[in-house]
Amino acid sequence: MTKENATTSLGKLPDSVLDIILEDSTYNDILITKEDKINLLKSLSNYNSETKDYSFITKLPDSINNVLFPSSTIDNIEITTKDKVEFISKMSTLKKDASVNEIYKIVETLPNSIQKLVNPKMNVEKITKMATILLIIYVISATFSYLEGIFMVKVANNYARRLRNKISLKINKLPLKFFDHNLSGDILSRVTNDVDTIAQSLNQSLSTLVSSITLFLGSIIMMFVTNYILAITAIVSSLVGFILMFIILNKSQKYFTKRQEELGNLNGYIEEVYSGLNVVKTCNGTDESTKEFDKLNKKLYTCNRKSQFLSGLMQPIMGFVGNFGYVAVCVVGALLVSKDIISFGTIVAFIIYVRLFTNPLSQIAQSMTSLQTTAAASERVFDFLEENEMPKETNITKKLDKDKVKGKIEFKNVKFGYDEDKIIIKDFTATAKPGQKIAIVGPTGAGKTTMVNLLMKFYEINSGDIKIDGVSIKELTRENIHDLFTMVLQDTWLFNGTVKENIVYNRKNISDKKVKEICKVVGVDHFIKTLPNGYDSEISDTDSISAGQRQLLTIARGMIENAPFLILDEATSNVDTRTEELVQKAMDKLMENKTSFIIAHRLSTIRNADLILVMKDGNIIETGNHDKLMKENGFYASLYNSQFESLK
Repeated sequence: MTKENATTSLGKLPDSVLDIILEDSTYNDILITKEDKINLLKSLSNYNSETKDYSFITKLPDSINNVLFPSSTIDNIEITTKDKVEFISKMSTLKKDASVNEIYKIVETLPNSIQKLVNPKMNVEKITKMATILLIIYVISATFSYLEGIFMVKVANNYARRLRNKISLKINKLPLKFFDHNLSGDILSRVTNDVDTIAQSLNQSLSTLVSSITLFLGSIIMMFVTNYILAITAIVSSLVGFILMFIILNKSQKYFTKRQEELGNLNGYIEEVYSGLNVVKTCNGTDESTKEFDKLNKKLYTCNRKSQFLSGLMQPIMGFVGNFGYVAVCVVGALLVSKDIISFGTIVAFIIYVRLFTNPLSQIAQSMTSLQTTAAASERVFDFLEENEMPKETNITKKLDKDKVKGKIEFKNVKFGYDEDKIIIKDFTATAKPGQKIAIVGPTGAGKTTMVNLLMKFYEINSGDIKIDGVSIKELTRENIHDLFTMVLQDTWLFNGTVKENIVYNRKNISDKKVKEICKVVGVDHFIKTLPNGYDSEISDTDSISAGQRQLLTIARGMIENAPFLILDEATSNVDTRTEELVQKAMDKLMENKTSFIIAHRLSTIRNADLILVMKDGNIIETGNHDKLMKENGFYASLYNSQFESLK
């Protein structure tokens, strides 16, 4: 019996039989009646398997089509049952050897929903939308990258500025003992090189670290969301890299720290040689200084080479870890695919994730090299900032007015040593009356300059006391004491600025007339007038100004201060005999109506002192004026006579 006869015979059956064979049923909430089933069977009887003509489905009942071709949504495009039926019906009419034009003509007759899927021209709107979204994302990314760059530069530079400010404040709070034991070049290296290193590393590394860590964490999350087994595989394969990276960081850090120290030592030596270059050349010490420089430079090179070699290992190690991660993911992924746990596409996705996972590790490793230098520089800077400061004076309330000070100074059983086990001043006791000229003499190392430093409260005495007008210096602030004294030292100091600015240094409301009057008294007015712009001429400490002229400018600065106490520490030791006479006259003017302390090796300059204190081994062994001490024919007389005997 053919299909047609079977279907015809089925249609002739009694309704009671049809009700049993083709009873009404429900499929996915769709009611399929007996009549719909009969119509389905009739339509199927018209199907020609040789021609494969599916046009008959257009005649099927709606209930059948709704079951066979339910409505669906693909790429946000709704495709109804009717559209699917029409699509199948029309596509079935195509011949095997149909041309492109024939296919295109049929496509044009398809429902709009189908055309949007199969016709590329219909996706222009979608492509435009995606392109717009990508463009917006790229613009936002570029904007944030630019803002990030500006922000990091600002943060790094502000941090460097704050560090320099802290260092500057720290320098003012450190005792002179610190500077006695540290090279000025090393301190300068901390202020400049180390702080610059910190700023540059922060600027270059922080932004890289932030983006790398974000990408690193994001890739981990995506891996676990996709497949936890492969995620664990990727992480475990990277643990070796992490361990090696931390070992290298630990081993190389000491070389980075040592490198910064050697750089400071080298800078200190260069500053030392440069400041004494005339002596080096005069003594033919160029070869010796070059050898010492090469020695320090070689130490720096060794530390630099070791630190860079070890830190340079991190990049290739992390590259190997990344490649090893690819292999591990592929092997484990292949096993999972063979067991139908994941698809091949998951492996492809994970290879991309592993790359996103390991690339940040390489960037972090590269940043760590820079951060190691930062850590070494930071250690030196913060070691400096943690140095012990001079005792704070917040509880001191007493203050001496320099306009009301009488000028009496008392030393009572003063004991002092730069180191506790090496006492320099053992039991110093002396009294300076108001207006007296006190000369302190003695051999080198006797403690002359040390006494002045104690008087200025540059150092704290071990025991005993020093009093100014009956008030202990322990009860006065350093600032108050320094305001009471004028100092003219052996080493003069001029800063970059005009002549007038150098003379009135840190003093306000000083008229030009007063400056000129003082310079005339000192005897430096004629020299100043020979300069291109007179008192407004720019000078500096490196200008070719003679030692005598420098000293006269320093004395003029002291007369501007007009303090009640004066300290002259080897003020004429660097000038010739003729210039010494000019300087001596200027100093005599400066000492008028002041309690003065004079430290001098040229004993001829202190013959008119009211009181001479002769020191030896930290003690006063003789006191009196010049005539008295010469009559006693003691230690002072031998010093005085030895100087004149050397001139014969």
